Amino acid sequence: MKAPDQAQPVHLPAPKEIRDLLGDLLDRDVTLKPGPPFAVNAHYPASIAQFVDDSLVVRAVVAFDLPLSAHAGAALALVPSSGAEQAIEDGALPGTMAEGLAEVFNVFSAVFNVEGAAHLRLYFAQTAGQELPVDARIRTQILGRRADFHVDVAGYGSGRVAVVLT
Repeated sequence: MKAPDQAQPVHLPAPKEIRDLLGDLLDRDVTLKPGPPFAVNAHYPASIAQFVDDSLVVRAVVAFDLPLSAHAGAALALVPSSGAEQAIEDGALPGTMAEGLAEVFNVFSAVFNVEGAAHLRLYFAQTAGQELPVDARIRTQILGRRADFHVDVAGYGSGRVAVVLT
């Protein structure tokens, strides 16, 4: 039996890795600026993706606030920016944007998988506007090994992302 992956560290992606991944995936110019940590709560809705190692232990969480969820989901699904703005106003992502965002989260696992680090894969993703599991929300409140950014997706708008290692 293979030993658990927990002995291997999880790679905290550099800003350039995140910017390049989002820019290439969304086929848009993407800019990142450091931002303060944010925690998901009832007053600050977000989409959350949990990433697990080969032992199914949650090792990382990525949270996009509602605006970034809508902008990224819309950009990937080729929905006009007005659709993203409507989703933000409604407080939830419609089907095509939710599917687009799920794909963004699925591809996001690539930034964790570098040589010498634990191999992570997407385990669970929940989009803004849906009931979020308590454990996923709590993981966004962890301080320590994390990176928080303001993200601007050209032609759509900006939002925030938190990458948290657990």
